[in-house]
Amino acid sequence: MKNVEMQVEGNILTIKVDISKEFGPSSSGKTIIIASTEGNVGVPGNEDVKIGLNVYKKKNK
Repeated sequence: MKNVEMQVEGNILTIKVDISKEFGPSSSGKTIIIASTEGNVGVPGNEDVKIGLNVYKKKNK
């Protein structure tokens, strides 16, 4: 995972992403990656529950 923190308290999943970070262009080159789970991953303590997350912004020209 890149720039993604997950925490479960009771039945609540909290996701933290630092939106000031950048990890370069997406594979298409149209956007800049800010955070990604890089596919579907299990939620901590609930591995049967999956999450897939991509956070990105439009590339400046």
